[in-house]
Amino acid sequence: MERYIINCEPRTEFGKGSARSLRRAGFIPAILYRAGKSTPIKLRKEEIVKFINSTMGEQVMINLQFNDGSSRLALLKDYQVDPVKGQLLHTDFYEVSLKEKVRVTISIVLKGEPVGVKKEGGVLQQVLTELEIECLPDAIPPHLEVDVTELRAGESIHVSDLQMPEGVRITEDPEEVIATVTTPTEEEVAEEVAEEEMAEPEVMKKGKKEEQETEQE
Repeated sequence: MERYIINCEPRTEFGKGSARSLRRAGFIPAILYRAGKSTPIKLRKEEIVKFINSTMGEQVMINLQFNDGSSRLALLKDYQVDPVKGQLLHTDFYEVSLKEKVRVTISIVLKGEPVGVKKEGGVLQQVLTELEIECLPDAIPPHLEVDVTELRAGESIHVSDLQMPEGVRITEDPEEVIATVTTPTEEEVAEEVAEEEMAEPEVMKKGKKEEQETEQE
C-alpha cells in the first residue's frame, strides 16, 4: 500500500482560541488515536491540505514524522471543514500496526458503460458507494473498481459478486446491491400513456374553439 509522509509535532495548545492561533500560524490541530488513547498533534496546513486534495476518496497509509525523529503509521479517520469558508479546521488519525488487522471503509468506483444502458435504454444506478473491509494495513486497496460493462437491464451486482485481493475480507451483507440497471416499470409506462391520452382532447378542443372564433371574425 502506498505511504505518504506528513511532518507533525506534539501539541500543547488546547481550546478554540489556541486552535485559531495555530491556524493563523499555518498549522492544523489534530488528534492521533490508538487503543483508546489520544495524542494531540499539529501539522503544517499546506502538507495536510495537499494530502487530502490528492487522495480524495482513497485510503492511503500515512507516515507521521515527528520532529524528534520518531514516526507512526496512521490512517486518516476524519476531518472538519468550515462550512462557510471551506477551510480545513481539524483532522483525526488512528495509529495502525502492520501486524494488526483493521476495519476501514473504501470507495467503490464503477467502471465501464453497461450493455443495459447502451443497448437497452436502461439507467445505471449506484446503490452502494462505500464498502467496509477488514485486513492488514498494508493490504488496504486505495479504492475498489467494479466493472459494470456486462450488466443488462434488470440485473444487479451484489457484494457477494466481488472478487477481493487475498487477505481482504468484506464485512458488509453479501446480499447488498452495489449497482443495478433499471428500466421504466409498466406502471410508469401506463402513466405516460394516460397523460398523453388526456392531453390530446384538450388540444383538439382548443383547436375547435380557435376555428369558431376565426369564423366569427
